Amino acid sequence: MVIFSYIMKYKMRSTNSEQQLTKLQPGDTRVYTKVVTEDDFARFDDGLVHAVCSTFSLAQAAEWAGRLFVLHMKEEDEEGIGTHLIINHKSPAFMGEVVEITATLKDINGNTVICSFEARVGDRIVADGETGQKILKKEKLARLLAPRKL
Repeated sequence: MVIFSYIMKYKMRSTNSEQQLTKLQPGDTRVYTKVVTEDDFARFDDGLVHAVCSTFSLAQAAEWAGRLFVLHMKEEDEEGIGTHLIINHKSPAFMGEVVEITATLKDINGNTVICSFEARVGDRIVADGETGQKILKKEKLARLLAPRKL
């Protein structure tokens, strides 16, 4: 079960690759909340490693929290793509616990969106780090991501 919530304060749109007047500012936040399930456990091909939320699952949730900015910035013919992820996994999140991931806007530079994030269970910090995403035209992404002939 995933609980999804975010706080949308402002909206930014681009037209002809130029940003219109916006109220989005560094320091604005978006929040994504998830409940830890067995699907989030640390597993590899050789089986279960730990019955707690994996670093991989936290990284995916952190990217989604940052993507909440992208979803409100991109045009219909655009899409976001991840550029980098830094995650510092600091403590476990156990089955059934609610993890709240807060993405904080650090910078918008052209089509690049940089966010810091913090994941918490109550007062306990589970992870923190940074995500980066770019907003590109879907047509360009399709060309970049098309399978290459060998």
